Amino acid sequence: MRAIAIISKPQRPDLATLLPELVLWLRGRGYEPVLDPVSGSYVGTAQVVERSAMPQSNPELVIVLGGDGTLLAAARAFAKTSIPIMSVNLGSLGFLTEVRLADLYTTLEGWCKGCCAIDVRAMIHAELWRDDAMNSEYEALNDVVLSKGAIARMGEFSIRLGKQLVASFRADGVIVATPTGSTAYTLAANGPILAPNVDAMVVTPICPHLLTLRPIVVQGGAHLSIKVEGIPDQTYLTVDGQEAVPLQLGDEVRCRKSEHSVRLIRLGDNGFFDVLRSKLKWGER
Repeated sequence: MRAIAIISKPQRPDLATLLPELVLWLRGRGYEPVLDPVSGSYVGTAQVVERSAMPQSNPELVIVLGGDGTLLAAARAFAKTSIPIMSVNLGSLGFLTEVRLADLYTTLEGWCKGCCAIDVRAMIHAELWRDDAMNSEYEALNDVVLSKGAIARMGEFSIRLGKQLVASFRADGVIVATPTGSTAYTLAANGPILAPNVDAMVVTPICPHLLTLRPIVVQGGAHLSIKVEGIPDQTYLTVDGQEAVPLQLGDEVRCRKSEHSVRLIRLGDNGFFDVLRSKLKWGER
């Protein structure tokens, strides 16, 4: 039987009604739901699988019930697959989770009939190098961030584009973002907004100790490296705001465009700027 994966945001009381109805709807159309543990707690008669193991079930579609954070977690879990994701907004802003709850079944019907659009989003591949060896690697849909913790002292960083030195500076941190992530943390740090189909990455210093240091946009095929030249205690590498790794002096984070991408289901072409206006109030006085 064909499978569909469901990933849900924790602590959502409305899931107690929504999930059993959704499971029945899918089974009535020949699909068997595969649920993450959060979703499984609301449905007693369905297969429950840890998120990291869900791609092994080879679902035809991933349904995300939650906010942007839930979608980012799902995107990383399915990063090395080409399985499309339909994200339903149960959060507060829902910039990425564009499908309204009221449109859930309409969008599913459209997907079943093959009339939904696929929005392909680029990811960043990041590697943490320590003592001339790769320590760990990650895939990010939004951003990769090097930043200090609670102590109010700045770190010291150097950025290279290929073999060319871009800048050495003191700051609270550095953000490397995809076009998708340009409307997230980097936007709050005064970075530019990039349309999702632009082949680029944006590098944004966080509160730099230089008036002349500004965000920079580089081509999508660029190889960036950020080296930690000096840090206070509690400095971290974070991936999509969810995974956190303590950094040490001399660590280097190497970023490039990922070989993988995220495929988001869209019922219609609402337009990127429609979303900017409706959710970020872009251009309003």
